[in-house]
Formats: sequence, C-alpha cells, structure tokens
Amino acid sequence: MHAKMLRTLEFDKMIQLLSSHASSSIAEEASKKLIPSTNLEEVEKRLAETDEAVRVLRIRGNVPLSGIYAIKHHVKRAEIGGMLNPMELRQIASTLAVSKNLRSFVEGLVENEVDIPFLEEQVNTLPILTALEHTIKDAIDEAGDVLDSASDVLRAIRQQIRQNESKIREKLDSYVRSSNAAKMLSDAIVTIRNDRYVIPVKQEYRSHFGGIVHDQSSSGQTLFVEPQAVVQLNNQLREVRARESVEIERILMELSNEVALVGPEVMLVQDIVGHIDFVFSKGKLAHVMKASLPSVNQEGKINLKRAKHPLLDQDTAVANDIYLGNPHSSMVITGPNTGGKTVTLKTVGLCTLMAQAGLFVPALDGSEVAIFEQVFADIGDEQSIEQSLSTFSSHMVNIVEIMKQVNNRSLVLFDELGAGTDPQEGAALAISILDEVYSAGATVIATTHYPELKAYGYNREGVVNASVEFDVNTLSPTYRLLIGVPGRSNAFEISKRLGLSDTLIERAKGMVGSDRHEVENMIASLEENRLRAEKEADDAHDLLTDAQRFYDDMQKQMMEYYEYKDQLFEKAKVKAAKVVEKAQEEAEEIMSDLRFLKQHRLTDVKEHELIDIRKRLEEAAPKKPEKQQVEVKKTNRVLREGDEVKVLSFGQKGTLLEKVSEKEWNVQIGIMKMKVEEKQLEFIKGEKKAEPKPLATVKGKDFHVSLELDLRGERYESALMRVEKYIDDAVLAGYPRVSVIHGKGTGALRTGVQEYLRNHRSVKKIRFGEATEGGTGVTIVELK
Repeated sequence: MHAKMLRTLEFDKMIQLLSSHASSSIAEEASKKLIPSTNLEEVEKRLAETDEAVRVLRIRGNVPLSGIYAIKHHVKRAEIGGMLNPMELRQIASTLAVSKNLRSFVEGLVENEVDIPFLEEQVNTLPILTALEHTIKDAIDEAGDVLDSASDVLRAIRQQIRQNESKIREKLDSYVRSSNAAKMLSDAIVTIRNDRYVIPVKQEYRSHFGGIVHDQSSSGQTLFVEPQAVVQLNNQLREVRARESVEIERILMELSNEVALVGPEVMLVQDIVGHIDFVFSKGKLAHVMKASLPSVNQEGKINLKRAKHPLLDQDTAVANDIYLGNPHSSMVITGPNTGGKTVTLKTVGLCTLMAQAGLFVPALDGSEVAIFEQVFADIGDEQSIEQSLSTFSSHMVNIVEIMKQVNNRSLVLFDELGAGTDPQEGAALAISILDEVYSAGATVIATTHYPELKAYGYNREGVVNASVEFDVNTLSPTYRLLIGVPGRSNAFEISKRLGLSDTLIERAKGMVGSDRHEVENMIASLEENRLRAEKEADDAHDLLTDAQRFYDDMQKQMMEYYEYKDQLFEKAKVKAAKVVEKAQEEAEEIMSDLRFLKQHRLTDVKEHELIDIRKRLEEAAPKKPEKQQVEVKKTNRVLREGDEVKVLSFGQKGTLLEKVSEKEWNVQIGIMKMKVEEKQLEFIKGEKKAEPKPLATVKGKDFHVSLELDLRGERYESALMRVEKYIDDAVLAGYPRVSVIHGKGTGALRTGVQEYLRNHRSVKKIRFGEATEGGTGVTIVELK
C-alpha cells in the first residue's frame, strides 16, 4: 500500500485512534506500525484475533493488562553483565506479574467454556517466571526503593543508620532547645547540607559551636554549621551509608544476574503480553466505534450495511448501504457539493483498509469487504504552487500514476473525475478513464458533477449510477446514498424556492435540450418509485412487528397455559394421594382387626384374601395418565390433491398439496408445510370447519426454532435459563428431536444441562451425540 494513499484516506488518523486505546508503549508502537495486509489468510487471522478480543470484552468488560513495560533493553544489558537499577528491575517484575494475571484470567474463561483459541495459544506459550517476579518484589518496592528485607546484611546496616541518626538528632536537638537558641540560631530547626546534619547559626555566633560550615544563606547572615560535637557522629553515619550503597549494589547485581539467566524467556513474555495488549486495543476501538466483524473475499465484492465514516461522530453520522461487485464493479455518484459524495468514497476506502488491517468496520453485522492489492485514491484539491500545477493538472498527475499500476486486484476512488477543465472535454475524459479502469478489471467508485455521466451507467455493462440525496424543501443535503438513481439537477427548483420569477425559470427551461428533459424526467420517476418502495417497506415492517408481537403474546399464553395445567395436575395428584393415604390407613386398621380375630379363631378370613384386599387398595393410588395412542381411522375414499384432511397425529386440519411417495403426502397446515404418512390422514366430508382453538393455533404456528442450541461460552445459570426456554419452544414447534451443544471443557456445564434435561417433563430421553454429531460435546434430546 502506498503511504500517500493511506494518508489521503486518513488511515493515519485511524491509527492514532487505535494507539490511544493501548495499555502499554509496546502496543502503542505496534499500532503505529500497523499496515493493511493483502494476504487473505493473514487478514482472516487478524480479524479473528480482534473478534476474540471483542467477545472477551463483552463478557468480562476488561482485561488485566495494566503494568506492561518495554523491558527488552533492560534484559539485554543484564545479559552482558550490566547492573539494572531498581526501577528497571521493578518494571520487569510488573511485566511478569501481568503475564501471571493473564494466565489466570484466560484459565477462568476456558473453565466457563468461552471459545478463545488465540488467547489460549498465547497464554500456553508464556514462560512461567513467578519465582523471579517474587524475588524482585521481595527486594524492591513499587517506588523503586530497595527494601530492608532484601538481605540480612542490609537490614543490619539500616538499623545501624537509624541508631546513628537518632544520636545525631538528639545532640542537635539539645542545641535547638537550649536557652540561647533564640539568640544564636536563625531558626530552631535541624536540617541537612551535603548529606550531613547541621543547624542554622547566626554569623556572629559562628565560633560558639566550632565544627564545620557547610553552607550560608544568600544574605550571608546565616551559616549552616555542623557542630564539633556531632562531626564524628556524622562521619560514622557516612561510613555506614557507604556500606549500605555497597550492599545495595551487590543486591541489584545479584538480581540482574538472575534476570540474565532467563533473559530469552523474559523477552518472550514482553512479546506475548505486548501483542495481546495490541489485539485488545483493536477490540476496544471496535467497542467504542460500535463496529462489527466483516467477512472478507478476494472477488472484489463490497457490501457495507448501514456503514458510517469511521472518523465521524458515530451517533450523528448518516449511515448508508454501499454495495459493489457482481454484477456491478463500477459506481458513478452524482449530486451537489457538500452532499456527502467524498465522505462515501472515504468510507469505502477507509473501511477496506481497516478490514485488511484486522480492524472491525463501523457497519452492521453481515457486512462484506474485498481484499485489494492496492487502494488508489485521487481525492481533494492537491494543487501544487511549487510545481505551478493547476487543480486539473494535479489530479491528472495522480491519475496517470494510478493508470500505470491499476489491475484486477485494485480499488480505485476518483473524486470529481475530470473536474477543473472544459465541462465537455472533462466529461469525455472522465468516461474514457472509467472505461479504461473498468477494462483492467478494477473496482472503481467515481464522483462527478457532469450531467453526461448520469447516463453512463445505463449504457455500460457493469456500471451502476448512484447519487447523494438533496432535500429541495429545506435546500440542504440529507447525506443519504441512493444506489441505482443518478442525481437530479435541482437548479430550477432551488431558484424557484429562493424567489426567482417563474418567467425566467420557464425561459431557462426552454433553453435546455429535449434529451436533458427526458433524463431529468426519468430521474424524477426513479425517485418517486424509490420513495413509494420505501413507504411500502416501512408498512411491511410495521406489519411484521405487529405479527411478531402477536406471536410473542400467544407464545407467552401457551407457556402460562402449560404451567397452569401442570400446577392443577400436581394439586389434584396431591389431593388424591391424601385421600388414598387416609383410606389405606383405615384399611390397615381393619386388616389388623381381622388378623386379631383370626388369631383368636373368631373368623374364617384367610391370609391370601387379606393380601388381595391390600393390593386392590394400593392400586387405587392416583397415577399420571399415559399418552393415548392416536386411533387411526380408515376411509374408503382415495385422497387427492386439494382435499381437506385431518392430521390425526397433530389433531389439526390441513390441505393436501402433493403426494411425495406411496405412503406420504405434503400437507399445508396453517403456514407450515410438512410430510405426513397417509395412514395419519382422515378425509373430511363436507363438514363445517370448526373455529380453531387459540391454543391449537399456537401449537401449529411456525416458531422458527433452530434444531440446535449452542451454549458454549455461557455461564451456568444463564445456560440453564436458555435450555428451559429452548425446550419449551421446541415442543411448541413440534420437534421430535433437538441438539444442545455444551462443549467438553471441564464437564460442569455438560453435567448441569443433562441433569436438568433428565428431570424436564417434556424430555423423553437424552444421549451423547455420535462422532459425526459432535461426540460428548453435544447432547441429543428426544422430546415427548
């Protein structure tokens, strides 16, 4: 990619935005070096990494990346025998801590069966250097100071330093608190000069304290004196501090050597965590821009759904559908100045570059972007005073360079093609250039003011017209792109609304050729048809919304009905059980009395008779009624297409469409078409159609339920909620069997899901999937 073209399309500004989301200087530097790739596999890998980052940010909200530093130079210096300072060692420990935190973070995601292959691979490659991290942190604090605990020798030395300082302060405090202090001292304080403790003495009392003068005030009236009484103590303190410095150097050298021993591993940690930070920078940018993952192709197809310019305010920018490719590889956009033509060009160009760089694009899901070897752009006024080039000449210099390099893997963007010269010649030149670029197989978008190019798309195969909309009523552009409709010349309408007389306008219209009138009328007709189509689409959308609301209400009522029915059944069963339990207790009392009579030979009741009586009482306990088999009724009439029948297995009425085999028919039941065995069909002989029951209507409605439910990446509680709703939806849709995908992982989610399914009232049985069905990562559910 040419650096000039990247600047023209403002890719450098997008890189600045990306780098602002980096948590470390490593990721920031990687962002600044990012350039679009022309390799399909590389682009797909980059986008997959970004998609994984977006998914993790959506689930967890943040990633533990704070504390990454560029430590390679520190490690290299340690490897050649250099001594690292405390802050350098602390930065190494901080980076190692980030790697440890990332490992724990990713392991938590994996345990919850979140699909993150990139992060798993990266974390599994991370060297484990926890021991070095702890060694450094035990010796150096966050401010970069060496701790007393770094060594026993250092602890003893610092204890001695504190004792010496205490003696010196005690001696100097006696001077400060003495009765003569106010007279001989400038201030009653103890301070430090040249790393030695001193007191501020007035000039005239210098000889009273003896010792050494280390400094004086700017006026010369105050001398900072180290009294003779503490000179020896200060000397001892300096000696101890010198020993402290030697011990600290020894400790730092020892830590530096430990870093050098694992130098390659430490540098690998920086590379991995830095790259992860860079990938999450792309994920954060996608989140801020509300961007989505585009699919990519090498066929030159572009399909941006509700796309916005990436550098505009995403809350106020106008979204447009932009599609190009088979069968149209060229687009000519016409319309007024400041109407959004150049923004459209830059949107396509910048979104293409972003996708090839592995960034999400600000468009809806399902958008598609082509991978191009080169993206050429001739946009804006690049007039060069130094070269004495006019605007036209400047554009032509760019176009000449583009024409030399363009091929069938190029995206070419022309802004105001042919402008800056005679309109007739400029239009002819623009048409010639477009034909040449099209013949080279390139994908091209051009904007123009020339009316001659409005008809270009009608007589050129592979070319489509487009325009930016202009509201004549408000005399302002709407920034909407209209593909398939060339821009109208609104000069007459605008002039009329601004107050120009009708006479002048009519006279002007008479000077315009008939061909021009025909083109304008055709454009007006296209705009009228577009507005009508948009209104009809809005009406259809409203109807669909109402239907969906009705469907949701009916589904809710169905769920409430089944819950209510189950509650009633449970209540009835409990009540019946209590009645029978009471009867059994009474029966036991009677049997006890009978046994007593028998034992005392007062009656002839035999034991087997007692057992039969007890068995009959036990069988009186309520049991859940089993499903009755549908009785298949026979009919002597031969079924024909168009017959109204009753589908016995569903209890629904339908119409025969066609016979698909000797034993099966295609039957229309409400809005559903399904295959039914002929033995399950009963011919209806002219009987009046009964009004369908509301619940039966819902039962036969197409619920648009998928045959499988994917729970991978879900939390345990939310997964069970989804399973509960899905099984109910599948039962309502009439599915005999569905699949629940829970993945393998640790097995916690799989166990919980299967335990729930075993106890569900609508589940007949469950089993693991076969090898071709997903194995133990999938549970096959058969419904009642």
